[in-house]
Amino acid sequence: MKIELPDQPYRYVTENSQECNGDTAFVLTHQNRKYLENAKENGAHSIINIEDIAHLFGVDKIKIVGITGTNGKTTTASAIYSFLLDLGYKVAMQGTRGLFMNDEVCEGKTLTTPSVLNTYRHIYQAVQAGCEYFIMEVSSHAIEQRRIEGLNFALKVLTNITQDHLDYHKTIEEYIKVKNSFFQDESKKLINKDEPKAAFNFKNAYTYSIENPSTYRLMAYSLNDGSSGIIQHFQEIVPFTASLHGFFNLYNLMAAIAATHLITENSLEEIADVVDNFAGVSGRMEQVCAAPNVIVDFAHTPDGMQQVLNALKEKELIVVFGAGGDRDRSKRPIMGRVAASLAKKVFITSDNPRSEDPDVIAEEILAGIQDPTNVTVELNRKKAIELALDAQEGEEVVVILGKGDENYQIIYDKKFPFDDREVVRELLNL
Repeated sequence: MKIELPDQPYRYVTENSQECNGDTAFVLTHQNRKYLENAKENGAHSIINIEDIAHLFGVDKIKIVGITGTNGKTTTASAIYSFLLDLGYKVAMQGTRGLFMNDEVCEGKTLTTPSVLNTYRHIYQAVQAGCEYFIMEVSSHAIEQRRIEGLNFALKVLTNITQDHLDYHKTIEEYIKVKNSFFQDESKKLINKDEPKAAFNFKNAYTYSIENPSTYRLMAYSLNDGSSGIIQHFQEIVPFTASLHGFFNLYNLMAAIAATHLITENSLEEIADVVDNFAGVSGRMEQVCAAPNVIVDFAHTPDGMQQVLNALKEKELIVVFGAGGDRDRSKRPIMGRVAASLAKKVFITSDNPRSEDPDVIAEEILAGIQDPTNVTVELNRKKAIELALDAQEGEEVVVILGKGDENYQIIYDKKFPFDDREVVRELLNL
């Protein structure tokens, strides 16, 4: 992808060495350094360090908020985005769901954190649109690969650290180290005080919590008809209500409320007043149908599954889930154990098998289940959802996990149209 930059000795910049020519400068990043010679061979106008052109994209003219953590990044980012818009600010948000700007969708789904130059391009668009804030999800891959080079964050937020991406990071210790490395500088940061694996530089650090003492603490809460709570911030005590369900969403809301308070001049009370306007994120605890009660969620880690299923623990649950292929295999039996311990009936199916054999993935999930009496394996995901709906009785809730609002299924290297919610609607003739 070439980006045109006016009033420069070159006409374009690119991260791709193959796109270099006499008009196009090669932007050197941690990721593409190995292609430097290729860029020169292709006649690159010049070689530029990414940090040297950051100002050309206006990265110093906008407040950047980065959110990282295993779970909750998307909901927390979306909540901050929603609160800021409702408070009258112009805002952009980049993440798993795409690029959003001033309440409009600008680009569809992409990587959680795109390449450095793509992020710069998005920031440039946001600055041109008059945005004061740029909210972005920051993945562990992006931290490791330095896809956030040259960015100065007005605030960094940690949601939590549980097991994920061990296909890439190899050990949980390495994954924890990478996540925590984001918080070792002296920039302003907001940390989940209830996360025991968090390690951070205390300079300019603020905290939020439900259990431990913190800068922003949830003193009391209720999970009836959505959620509500009372936040204590030093001597200030402020109530809020929200439409989001689940204990885990209280953490996401606390992070978003505290973050908004830290980056704006608004009072905590003003922020609490707009919390209820946030309706949540598509594919996150999304109720597709009320009768029968069917819920779809993106949860694809053991902790994520446990959070969602615990949020519904007052109900009898039927769970449909699989595990992604070519990803962390060690979490599969743990996911199986979580599902079997919290659900009345379990249907194991395919997620995005990619290049792996779905039978092998299912067997690795089954390895974590001691008593498979109430477990059915059906690798055709549509058929598995149909079996779960057929098995539903009375007040039982069908919970379909793993893909959320994804509208495709990846088999080998091809994407096939598949949306859990649309499948449910089709099967129930809704």
